[in-house]
Amino acid sequence: MKTKAQKQKDLEALIEHFRNAKAAMLVGFQGMTVAKDQELRNQLREAGVSYEVVKNTLARKAAEGTPLEQAADKFKGVTAVALSNTDPVNLSKAISKFTKANPDIFKFKVGIVEGKVVELREVEAIASLPSKEELISKVLFLINAQAQRLVTVISAVPRNLAIVVKQIGDQKSGETA
Repeated sequence: MKTKAQKQKDLEALIEHFRNAKAAMLVGFQGMTVAKDQELRNQLREAGVSYEVVKNTLARKAAEGTPLEQAADKFKGVTAVALSNTDPVNLSKAISKFTKANPDIFKFKVGIVEGKVVELREVEAIASLPSKEELISKVLFLINAQAQRLVTVISAVPRNLAIVVKQIGDQKSGETA
């Protein structure tokens, strides 16, 4: 049995997790096997997401004053919270994928992305977006491609001039021979 001090420490840790989260998904499950639970935890870990089964009363108290306060009424039944401190896309992809694969045992309750409440269809829409790293990569590619084109055009003028001068020199040497 936990002491009051241990419970307070758990509450403070949960409050801190809720405050720092850029995205959170509340999910429920029933009849989940250990193998399925491990599969979910592995997928979420690969996505850089923390996942924790929480006591509803503790979670409601911890949600006060945090972005998750809007979803406090969803802390009913068996509840787990998946939190992402970085990119909500990875969290959305992992939850959406597992929900589709296991609809009989895994239930999406509600999501909070950047302080806004989202439903499952919105999570699926977010999951279809490229991640932040992919977007940055695409923008850098576009910037680099324009720079390469500019360099090609600028270097074409002296190269073409050199070709013309060479051809004139070849013509003159052909005329003298």
